[in-house]
Amino acid sequence: MSQLKVVGQNVKKKDVKEKVLGTAIFAADIKMDGMLYGKTLRSKVPHGIVKKINVSQALELPGVHAVLTEQDIPGVNKAGIIVKDEPVLVGIGQRIRKIGDPLAIVAAETEEIAEAALDLIEVEVEELPAVFSPLDAMKDDAPKLYEKGNIMAVRRIVKGDVAEAFKNCDVIVEQDYTTSMVEHAYIETEAGVAKMEGDVVNVWVCTQNPHYDRKDVAYNLNIGLNQARIIQTTTGGGFGGKLDVTVHVHVALLAKATKRPVKMVYSRRESISNTVKRHPFIMKYKTGCDKDGKLIAWQTEIIGDTGAYASYGPGTLTRAAVHATGPYEIPNVKVEAYTVYTNNPQAGAMRGFGVPQVAFAHESQMNLLAEKLGISPLEIRMKNAFIPGSITATGSKLEHSVGLKSTMESAKQAAEKVLGDKF
Repeated sequence: MSQLKVVGQNVKKKDVKEKVLGTAIFAADIKMDGMLYGKTLRSKVPHGIVKKINVSQALELPGVHAVLTEQDIPGVNKAGIIVKDEPVLVGIGQRIRKIGDPLAIVAAETEEIAEAALDLIEVEVEELPAVFSPLDAMKDDAPKLYEKGNIMAVRRIVKGDVAEAFKNCDVIVEQDYTTSMVEHAYIETEAGVAKMEGDVVNVWVCTQNPHYDRKDVAYNLNIGLNQARIIQTTTGGGFGGKLDVTVHVHVALLAKATKRPVKMVYSRRESISNTVKRHPFIMKYKTGCDKDGKLIAWQTEIIGDTGAYASYGPGTLTRAAVHATGPYEIPNVKVEAYTVYTNNPQAGAMRGFGVPQVAFAHESQMNLLAEKLGISPLEIRMKNAFIPGSITATGSKLEHSVGLKSTMESAKQAAEKVLGDKF
């Protein structure tokens, strides 16, 4: 048997020295000769149709080198992770779906000139009714963000017969839960620099998804994948938020238009307003067990607000559905999870992808059942925890090591040593 070279060994983190010494180069630190600065004009309304974008005054401002709108995009004008439903720039006749949707981008000699140019762009928008609650968005008479409607995706899991099983339960707990939208709040805001080298566009960007970024850049600039090069810079925090659409296509478009390097750095306000968040969930739980605490039936409905664009919504809600029943074996399960569009900021990837939200709910259900039965929260978990041979809600058989019971037992012993009779 070969000796493990990594597991159990001390491994030096690749960039630790540079970060400790303060010599690491982040995207916002990059400087190049002749570099211009990019800024984005964003929508101030959550829902509407763009009627006019006039950039003539902005173009006349000294120091401005480019003002681009949707008409200047040579490619598809689409970006996104699972679904390409997010416009790179919203053009005339097209739909704004959230506050902060990009309408135009500017490249200028300084950030101050670029900001001044944004103020000179004339925009006319026909405002439309907006919807901010996913429950309201699911109604038939709700404002429609997309022709197909506001329900982006549905995931269902069915095991056994829940309706019949609830008739045989001695104790049933029904409870609604909500979790809020959460901002990643990484120290480094989104930033990137693009530069043309012949017919190749190079983009240095803080990202967790260089392969996705490369496709977005190539498809929107209408160039081959071999002409789009993404260089991941030292990234000052991500947590899932930098897996998504940020500055990469905008700086690439501006660099191609000006033939000069272009840098774009989001302000903190821009970062919070216009990047993805953790999905807020609305969850309805109904859980039943016998008099000894053995789970019999479990029913869950999850409604996830994915905001104006899909991002990782379908994947997040799929994972939420799969994990909605927790690490417990239950013979009868019904789970429905909805990914819903609203005019809120888009929600995407954040540590756990939908699992932290449902964990809060399913563990609360276990505590409530234990309280009703008059047993300890540990006891009800030990009675129902997965073991080798357990069948999950999705029908998977756990054939290998399952450490939940041994972990809870070890935690109990450790707690008893510290707390004694208080545990």
